[in-house]
Amino acid sequence: MPTDRPTAEELVAAVRQHLIENLAPTLEGQPAFHLRVATNALGIVERTMAEGDAMDQRELDRLRELLGVDGDLIALNRELAERIKAGAFDDRRETLLAHLRQTAIDKLRLSNPRYMVPRD
Repeated sequence: MPTDRPTAEELVAAVRQHLIENLAPTLEGQPAFHLRVATNALGIVERTMAEGDAMDQRELDRLRELLGVDGDLIALNRELAERIKAGAFDDRRETLLAHLRQTAIDKLRLSNPRYMVPRD
């Protein structure tokens, strides 16, 4: 990846911030809603650029350990689904659930970190 500044991450963050601070206050109704959707999407892009590769690697490492085989993330997730359907994890349910929970938490952190904040 290029080392020039601003980085892709910085550009996305700057665009998102500009839209929120300068454009959002001027909009109402459906255009305001569409802007919120767009800025939320940019937030997902920012978090994915910053954390996505590391999250994918952790998931891949867990899958390799869980399945005892090597492969890429897509292939191992397919293998996991097949093994779940075949009942291969009936005796290792907690291990499987720990992996699935962590994967879901990581994906929620990317899509909307506010989902992970405990509420009263």
